[in-house]
Amino acid sequence: MKIIKGFITFEGCEGVGKSTQVRMLTEYLTSTNQDFILTREPGGTPLAEKIRELILTNEMDIYCEANLFAAARSDHINKVILPAVQRGKLVICDRYLDSSLAYQGYARQLGQETVLNINKYAVENCMPQATVFLDMNPEHSWRKQKGKVILNDRMEKEDNAFHQAVYKGFLDLSKKYSSRYINIIPQKDKLLTSQSIIDELRKRGIIT
Repeated sequence: MKIIKGFITFEGCEGVGKSTQVRMLTEYLTSTNQDFILTREPGGTPLAEKIRELILTNEMDIYCEANLFAAARSDHINKVILPAVQRGKLVICDRYLDSSLAYQGYARQLGQETVLNINKYAVENCMPQATVFLDMNPEHSWRKQKGKVILNDRMEKEDNAFHQAVYKGFLDLSKKYSSRYINIIPQKDKLLTSQSIIDELRKRGIIT
């Protein structure tokens, strides 16, 4: 699979501060005049956003779910990610293929190979240079500590066993793809977490 320079993905379980850290990285990039786009999965294009709504609000079998994620990803890659990279922009993406591997491959028990085969046509020419993984057990997530609940999201409503399987999936993936994974343990002080992410990305020469 082809690695795309300047393509950075963020991964992690629900409620661990991932979206906050994505936002803080983009604030840093803006303040240092680095050209980037921010996007997310599922989503990122009008079509993919419609697919996102279908996935998160409708019950469906696991194969349908996995294929819908892949369809949204294909549209997203061809219309947003690759064009941005070709224009010389950094691409910051909130979730990508590894979420499919963790959620559908591990937690839904489809298996990594099945999920990779479903996604191969979409991702074979578009893999991230770096994946920032917020390594936090969902049992102790910030959202859970605060007692917050996200409505109208099937993934959020899954039981603890499901989310533990997702976490195990990410841990396994971080070992299997260690060359691109940046494992970050979230701190209570989100500024410290953000600085750790920035430092690691700078060490790799991905940002300045």
